[in-house]
Amino acid sequence: MKHISILVKPASSLCNIRCKYCFYSNVSSLREVRSFGKMKEDIAEKMIANIFVDLEDGDELTIAFQGGEPTLAGLNYFKMVVALVESQSKKVQIHYAIQTNGIIINHKWCTFFKKHQFLVGLSIDGHPLYHDLNRIDPKGRGTFQRVLHTKKLFDTYEIEYNILCVLTNPLAKEAKKVFRFLKEQQIRYIQFIPCLDELNALKRNRYALTPKRFFGFYHQLFQLWLEELKQGNYISIKLFDDILNLLVRRQVTACGILGNCQIQYVIEADDSVYPCDFYVLDEYRMGYIQEQTLRALFKQDISQQFLCERTTLPKKCMQCSFHKICRGGCKRMKDAMYLDQRDFCGYQHVLKEFVPKIEELMEMLEGVQK
Repeated sequence: MKHISILVKPASSLCNIRCKYCFYSNVSSLREVRSFGKMKEDIAEKMIANIFVDLEDGDELTIAFQGGEPTLAGLNYFKMVVALVESQSKKVQIHYAIQTNGIIINHKWCTFFKKHQFLVGLSIDGHPLYHDLNRIDPKGRGTFQRVLHTKKLFDTYEIEYNILCVLTNPLAKEAKKVFRFLKEQQIRYIQFIPCLDELNALKRNRYALTPKRFFGFYHQLFQLWLEELKQGNYISIKLFDDILNLLVRRQVTACGILGNCQIQYVIEADDSVYPCDFYVLDEYRMGYIQEQTLRALFKQDISQQFLCERTTLPKKCMQCSFHKICRGGCKRMKDAMYLDQRDFCGYQHVLKEFVPKIEELMEMLEGVQK
């Protein structure tokens, strides 16, 4: 039995807000075609058919939708994809997920998500002030209240969701405010996504996270999270979960956490396929899902080249006591959370604080889960 995951961009890089730090806006601007528009029905039909070629009865398939803003493809698009999946003859367990800014979500969307058990990633930047500074609509207005309304809809419909928070360099100074917000809004699952500098940037932008700020944020957050856990209240923080899964459960639940890349099968709206969401670039195009199966795409030279791409690790990494459980981490996250120009590693310092407390953490977690 195998588990295959794909990431579909049904509306390409189209978006209805203008986040100041958007990494995909940068990535798409480096392509010959910036946006491929909305995925057409014939492409969706062939995409699902070719994905199922490599599946057998009993396998699992996760279909995640991302953008840009994927909901711009329209609710009927998602209904069509679900119908196409359900029409396949093989008995495959299906999981759906979507990452959204939440702006156009309404009761019809919620009914659909609930019916088909979508796991939703909802983008909220951890504090109203910072959210409204950076996540603005085309008229320059903040979007916090609109997104908070969507969160309340999810709560009402009992939709499974987690919060996605882009951790910018300025926001990284505000761990206490962010944690207070999580408690006030009763947010139980959150992932902090390091804000990245532009690809091939000549000058660092002010939003891009640095390893020192990364550590400073998680240093404060860990203490706050630990105190809350001691009181029997558990908030799932993705990085902490990933470390525990790796070191205790021997499970890899984050791409790049062991320093090696994986093929993610990112499918753009025109049916072109790429190995990683950070590298949806012309030079990394593996092929087209209308023409090849996932297995055939995996065997392409560009796929193997991507997997083998790796710069020599710095001496600092080779001498690190955590080398075997990191190996330099995700190459795209290097400047955000790993080594800076002065050889300060934010992730190393997080592990130094976190790892010695693992036994204590597991005992507390077991107590909370009983």
